[in-house]
Amino acid sequence: MPNPINPPLTFKEKVAYGLGDSASNFLYQFLSFFGLNYYTDIFGLGPAEVGTMILMARMLDAVVDPMIGITADRTQTRWGKFRPYLLWGALPYGIIGYVTFMNPAIPAGGKLLYAYVTYSLTWFVYSAINIPYSALMGVMSPSSAERKSISSVRFTCAFIATFFIITYLVPLKNWLGHGNDAEGIRWTILLFSGASVILFWLCFAGTRERVASPRAGTKLLTELRDLSRNPSWIVLFVLGLVLLSSIATRNAAMVYYFKYVAGAESKFSLFTGWGFGAFILGSALTKYFLRLGESRNVLVGLYIVVGALQTAFYFVDPHHFAAIQALNIASNFFAGPQPALLWAMYSDCAAFGEWKFGRRSTGLVFSSAVFSQKAGAAFGGAIAGWLLAYFGFVANRPQTPAAAHGILLLFTIIPGALAILSGVLVLLYPLRDEVMNAVERDLEQRAPAPAGSSPG
Repeated sequence: MPNPINPPLTFKEKVAYGLGDSASNFLYQFLSFFGLNYYTDIFGLGPAEVGTMILMARMLDAVVDPMIGITADRTQTRWGKFRPYLLWGALPYGIIGYVTFMNPAIPAGGKLLYAYVTYSLTWFVYSAINIPYSALMGVMSPSSAERKSISSVRFTCAFIATFFIITYLVPLKNWLGHGNDAEGIRWTILLFSGASVILFWLCFAGTRERVASPRAGTKLLTELRDLSRNPSWIVLFVLGLVLLSSIATRNAAMVYYFKYVAGAESKFSLFTGWGFGAFILGSALTKYFLRLGESRNVLVGLYIVVGALQTAFYFVDPHHFAAIQALNIASNFFAGPQPALLWAMYSDCAAFGEWKFGRRSTGLVFSSAVFSQKAGAAFGGAIAGWLLAYFGFVANRPQTPAAAHGILLLFTIIPGALAILSGVLVLLYPLRDEVMNAVERDLEQRAPAPAGSSPG
């Protein structure tokens, strides 16, 4: 039955929140799928030095993430704690995204420095807006079930944006560049950056903060100590490292797989487009997957199934497009519900922290989650670059058998094994559904009065 004290959010507000992740993905997915390939095949850097750059820049960014979350927890404005960052950060986000891939005419000796500076700034600005955005979900509603619903809509919006990016980036690049890849990327990223700014502002305008959590204390060490004593957070932290290493490695290798192993770069958009169509469908059906059991157990099964399907790519002829497309559709369909379930767990982790320690450090929980995910993505991207160099990859040339096999491993066995390990880790997650139901009831009884929405 609906709770009269905490009524469900409107679908319109859930969609408005989801637009923020659409905005994030215009840059994030470009970096995930095309970042390494851009730097090796268009910008002209070596794969090993790009791998090292990815690791150093993203690890530095990951270290900064908790400070962003701590700052957001202590922010007090008439718009709330987290919404203001959507308003303030949108324009810088769009500008630095464009500058990073504008490919200026600079001497070869200055290219690596330019890449380090702009790539690092890109991830810093991304964090400054995305961490508060992620934490916002934790204060839009006090209900764990409602947060799962918000999370499902959020990731449906994210996947729609991703579908657009991976389906139309290559055609846009070719059309706008007229055969000049660098020029095509420059104009394409300009369109993506402009769309991101508008979507972040729409997200700000259409959402509200309703959970009036206790004001964050000034003793940071106390908050960090409490976080370290939260077993659910420890599991999610390690999971972020492993899971994002899997995703980053496979995404970075995907373009190389089609260009150099399958010999069909033109089919990349068809492959990814159909795959993300299945991903969106799986995400939209999250509530039906939850009918199979409690969320933790469902997530375990999904990770293991997806890992097995990704590993199966290794044994399929890369020139047999129908076979690899069938595996692609299946793996993406079962991957669809995963992000919504995982990010709802982060919200539950913050609520459990308030119940146990008397403070709801939502920003710190989400920033530490992003920290682990970025660290995992940093290692995954770095490993891809280093192994490409190790196996003898040379850009824009036919590859040796060793290099082609290395690309195949990066696309199949390595990410598949890490995905299965992710499923094993989720088995250790302690916040079962009955635990969170009890936590919610207790927190509701403690609250002196229902929190009103913050002014728009």
